[in-house]
Amino acid sequence: MNSPMPSDHALSRAGEDYLETIYRLSLEGAGGDGSVRSVDVADQLKVSKASVNKALSTLKEAGMVTQSRYGRVSLTEEGRDYAALVWRAHRALRMFLESDLGVESEIADEEACLMEHVLSADTMGRLIGYLEKQGIVVPE
Repeated sequence: MNSPMPSDHALSRAGEDYLETIYRLSLEGAGGDGSVRSVDVADQLKVSKASVNKALSTLKEAGMVTQSRYGRVSLTEEGRDYAALVWRAHRALRMFLESDLGVESEIADEEACLMEHVLSADTMGRLIGYLEKQGIVVPE
């Protein structure tokens, strides 16, 4: 089984949030090159452009993103893989909270965002396995 989360959470919680947001925005970009504008990241996370620029510097140093001279941000292969795992963990946790515990959708989404950063790869693998046994598929 593929590890559902990076085993050591190589990035901080904030770093994972930025990476996940870039990933989700890149998926929404219809027919584009997969790059996103940093201002869109700022809007999505409700943070300043300066905060995004600081986070992007850290993500660039970690080899997770590249930035064109026009400022558009793209995930590297490593960044895309890591972000996809974080996003899958988020969705799995949200599904579990909603379907098994009956947590209201908005609260489940907020709490999944908190939980995705602290659970180990083993625990996430077990949760995804549990959901699959219940007939709930968490797309990769």
